[in-house]
Amino acid sequence: MVTPTDMDVWMHMFNLMYAPTDNLTLMGMIPYVSKSMNHATRMGAEFSTKSDGIGDMKLSALYKIFDRNGHRVHINAGISFPTGDTDEGDDLPTGPIQPLPYPMQLGSGTFDLVPGLTYLGQHNMWSWGAQATGVIRLGENDEDYTLGNVLNSTVWGSRNLSNWLSAAARLNWKIWGNIDGADPRLNPNMVPTADPDRKAGNRLDVLLSLNFLVPEGPQLIRGQRFAVEFGLPVYQWLDGPQLETDWLITVGWQYAWEI
Repeated sequence: MVTPTDMDVWMHMFNLMYAPTDNLTLMGMIPYVSKSMNHATRMGAEFSTKSDGIGDMKLSALYKIFDRNGHRVHINAGISFPTGDTDEGDDLPTGPIQPLPYPMQLGSGTFDLVPGLTYLGQHNMWSWGAQATGVIRLGENDEDYTLGNVLNSTVWGSRNLSNWLSAAARLNWKIWGNIDGADPRLNPNMVPTADPDRKAGNRLDVLLSLNFLVPEGPQLIRGQRFAVEFGLPVYQWLDGPQLETDWLITVGWQYAWEI
């Protein structure tokens, strides 16, 4: 019997956005994912597993359906492609290059729909908004399972502190389901992370962020944005033995130009 003790997840997301009209924005995203998990055996021995590589690529569109008096509403429509591996392996005490459990895989292995709805409001120095997005799994992957669907909802408020700095706070609520099916190579009696019926949960996060804008200067740097966000879970419920989330941090850079 093996027990996971902690896990680190690093994700580098490369996004490209293009707005052919004032109402439509097209987006593409490719993630690079790196995961590591530490374990302890019943006999007290410790070992680690790692996986890294390209995750699931996403293409999406954002269409504005309402814009009046500082209030806007957008429809989100996207699809996720199974470009992330679902057959990652590593050396384990049971042998070399053994299949890793579900949390250590890099993608879903299925095409997934990513619908959503976004509201934005703005008045003077203040802005606020709300968003609900989902992930709907389509079919079964090559390892005979389907990850659970996901519902993510968030509300936020932001205030401009100057022409180059703003601060924001938001709440984020995430719900995810259990896995349907099972990878026949995994034994849930050996490690809890291999149990497909103990993967559901929900979590509420509180997050604070600072956003920096370069308002002036040469064309090469004007309009660049930098952001950092830190979050802590204030509530989480997990269906069975799972690792809790301790904290989240996001650092971003954005550069916009006209063509």
